[in-house]
This record gives sequence, C-alpha cells and structure tokens, in this order.
Amino acid sequence: MTTVIPIRPLDTPGRNRPRHTPKGRQVAPEARARAEVLCSGLAPRADLLIEHLHRLQDAEGALRHGHLAALAERLRLSQVEVFEVASFYHHFEIVDDSAAVPDTVVRVCTSLSCAMAGGETLLADLQGALAGDASVRAQAAPCIGQCHVAPAACVGQRQLPHASVAGVQELLARGETGPRHLPMPAPSDFRQLRRLLSGDIDADQVLAELKASNLRGLGGAGFPAWRKWETVRAQPGPRHMVVNIDEGEVGTFKDWQVLGSAQAGAPQMLEGLLVAAQVVGIEHVWIYLRDEYHDLRGLLARELGALDSKLRSLIAQHTGYTPPRIELRRGAGAYICGEESALIESVEGRRGLPRLKPPIVALHGVFGRPTLAHNPETLWWVPKILEQGGAWLAGQGRRGRSGLRRFSVSGRVKQPGVFLAPAGITLRELIDEHAGGMAEGHTLYGYLPGGASGGILPASLADVPLDFDTLAEHGAFIGSMAVVVMGQHDTARGAALNLMQFFEHESCGQCTPCRAGTTKAVQLMQAPVWDAPLLGELSQVMRDASICGLGQAAPNPVDSVLRFFPHEVSV
Repeated sequence: MTTVIPIRPLDTPGRNRPRHTPKGRQVAPEARARAEVLCSGLAPRADLLIEHLHRLQDAEGALRHGHLAALAERLRLSQVEVFEVASFYHHFEIVDDSAAVPDTVVRVCTSLSCAMAGGETLLADLQGALAGDASVRAQAAPCIGQCHVAPAACVGQRQLPHASVAGVQELLARGETGPRHLPMPAPSDFRQLRRLLSGDIDADQVLAELKASNLRGLGGAGFPAWRKWETVRAQPGPRHMVVNIDEGEVGTFKDWQVLGSAQAGAPQMLEGLLVAAQVVGIEHVWIYLRDEYHDLRGLLARELGALDSKLRSLIAQHTGYTPPRIELRRGAGAYICGEESALIESVEGRRGLPRLKPPIVALHGVFGRPTLAHNPETLWWVPKILEQGGAWLAGQGRRGRSGLRRFSVSGRVKQPGVFLAPAGITLRELIDEHAGGMAEGHTLYGYLPGGASGGILPASLADVPLDFDTLAEHGAFIGSMAVVVMGQHDTARGAALNLMQFFEHESCGQCTPCRAGTTKAVQLMQAPVWDAPLLGELSQVMRDASICGLGQAAPNPVDSVLRFFPHEVSV
C-alpha cells in the first residue's frame, strides 16, 4: 500500500510562505530616525560599521538594541553581523532600549606600569567615592598609553595623568570629559615629497636611501622597511596602505609622543606616508588610531583637513600627480588590532580576528589587495632619511648596532618618558643617561625590554645591548621598545601574572591555544608554588599552535620567571 504525502501549496500558511518582514528585531520608526540623525554624513557602507557604532555610542552612552537593528537596516547587514562586531570591541556597551546608562565612564588603567603606581587601589577608592552616583561608573581598563604618568585614567574621553580621586572628581565637576585640543604642530613644507615629484630624486633613489639607512619597522617586528616597499610595489594594482597607530602593548606610548609633538610630529609622518605612497604606487590609505587617543584623533583630523589644500597645490604644480585617498579610522579598544591582519579586518568593518598566513598582507591585505602596513614612527623617519641620507641614520648606534630607537620608559625611574637613544644602548645606560636614574628608594631588580610580550629580564642582564635580535638568547625581544623598570620591592611573578591577565582579557578568542591557554595560565600562576612542568607544556602548545603573535608571545613572561626568578615561584 502506498502512502501519499500531500504537498502544502506555497500560497497557504506555513513555513514556506514568503516573509513580508525582515528576520530579527523589527525596527521602530523612532530608532530608525535616531540612527539616521546620529549617522548623518557617514556613507552607509559596511566597512564603516565601526564608525557608525561610535556615533551611536558617543551620543547615547551605549548601544541600544533598537538602534543596532536600525543600523543593520541602514547598512544592509544582518542584525547578527552588527551585534557580533559591537560585542567584540571593549569600548562598546550593548544595553536594552530602556536601560539607564551613566553619563561618564571613568577607565582606570590597571596594567603593569599603572598597577605599580597604585592603579588598582585608585580604582577601588574611586568606586567607593562614586558609589550611589548613577551618572558615573568607574571600571578597570587595560593599558591606555600613558605609562609615564602612572597611575592614569580616562574620564570620558579626557586622559588624566597622575590620576587621583580628587583629580577625577574635579574633572567631573567641571564637565571636562571631552578630549583636549592639542596645539597644531609646526607646519611642514613637504620638501622631500616635492623633490620626489619634481624629479630631483626618483623612486629607486628613495628605495636606495631607505635600504642604506637600515630602517626597520618600529611597531615591534623590525622587518626592513625597504623590503616591504619593494614587495608591495612589485604587485599588480590597486595597492593600499594601513598606518597602524594601535599601540596597545603594555608600556608603549612612543607613537602618541611622536605624533603629538609640536616639532614636526604628525606633519612629518604624513609626508613620509605620501612619499611611500608615491614610490610604491598606493591608491588608498587607512590611518587606524587606537580609541584611547582621543586627543590625537582631533589633531590628525585637523592635519588631514590642512593637507587637502596642500595637496591641491601640489597637484596644480605637478601634472599627473594623484595623491592617495586617506581615511582616518577609529579603533574601539582591542589590543589584538595591533596585529596587522586583525587591524585590516577591523578596517573592513569586522571583528579584529587575525588572519591565517600565508598569504601575507603585502600580497593580500585590505579588500584582498596588496597592502603596505607601517607603524607611524617608521613613516616619520622617511623625510629625515631623505634629508640627511641613509648612511647618516645607519651610522648611529653603539656596540655595532645601527640606527636610533625611541624607548618608552616607565616604572621605577625618576623621569619616565620617551627617549631617542642609540640602538645598542644598555638598560643601565638608558636609565642613567636619559631617565634620571632609579627612583628614590628603589634599586634595579628586573625589567621588561619590550612590553608585555617581550619577557622579563633580571638586573644581572642590565648591560646587554638593547636592539632587535640582541635578546633572543635570553628568551626576550625588544619589540616596540617599551621598557618597564622594576625595583626590589616588585616581584617578577606579580608582573607576569598582571601581564597574563592582560593577555587573557585581550585574546580575540579565535584559537583555542590562546583563548584557553591564557585562562589556564592565569589559574596556574596564582598558586603559591608554580607547576613548572605543566606551565612549560602549556607554553610550548601556545607557541606552536596559536594563530598570531599574541598567543605565541603570551608565555614569554612565564618562561622568564621560571628561568631567571625561580626563587619566587618554588619551595
């Protein structure tokens, strides 16, 4: 006997009926109108999703569900796409439509330099002082790039050096929660760019000077700059560039100082950018700025505005010159976006998840095109090299090392700050010649030569030259040259735990070795006696199997403690 199963006609009620409304939350007219007002002037493009989210967050103090639905409609994205991006970045907060949100969020840095200066105590005191005031919320934050003025805080969008409860309350009382207006740097005549456009020097000569200078990428990896330029230049167009100003490495603040300098600063970086664009054949540039640097965002926006008229003049003077299109993009509180492929994902309007390699971004970067990725300081050096000659920069240095390096120095020194010093200088020389010596009551116990991921070295290695490749035998590296100095009252195990908690917080969660490994390491490191064999196995797995440098380098502080400070973690 055959059983006949009736087929439901398509025009009858049921699962196959065409939908007349979109899936998910329905967009209320008032939410749609509000989103349109707040996002006016922004092109409704998916790659600008994060910029749209900032508009909503800045105005409303949080991201409301109804507004996110309206934003998805505006950008023609699914609501889940918008939600997953909004929930990925730390500076976005998602709330119900009717939820009350504070007028101001105070972010107190509790990363290593600020923790050493009492950041955690400040946070507890501030939360106590503000208890009962629904208009303000104080919360912990990872490094905000103000390590030299620790403890530091962000009151809304106003950075507060040497923060205190009284200082925070004073800013709140005055309503000074917006970014400071930094003075414009001294203007640049863009002489080296003009030389290039006029034919006084050509692209090959620029590359030759760059090669002679031995300029290396100053964001941490130290890859030869000229080789990046040649690699991207050799690819078919269109070619792109990203400028990585997402210096979230604990202890790093040199880019903030370089760009905010009254002498040259941002204009010199922009000239280096334009020279690179002309030599390599770049059509589109994205400048990606970390969200903690609100002051710099205003400064760079004004500089780019002034640049427009300067470029129009150059176009008029030099027939055929087509400058690149430049966009300033705003990060949203994600250390992982300092990794160049994660940054590119963010530029494209997505979560900052590092890409698997190969291919490298020089071959397959923004929107799949060959992309030159540079740190702003690297570009800052380009006009200087063309003015002075590559041999001039290569001739600097000590102990056989070549070049000049900017060190961010914080911790137990008298005068923390950014110091331009010869490559190959030692930690002891750096402290004595530039940082005013050790702080009163402190003697050198250990130091971080390269921020959170560069390892921790003992005082006995304070005479090792500091430069790329000089610390590898000690299981450390110089990275972005973020030096945090520890005194005899500090412990390496305490520093390592603080750093691992930072990595746990900042892991993007994409790969298990990093996501689970940092959490497991934090648990193991809180034991009075460390399980060295287990931590060693965990370290090896994270190094071998993590997708990007965060997971691969996160075990460095742990390995350093076991190697150089075993007395702190053993019986």
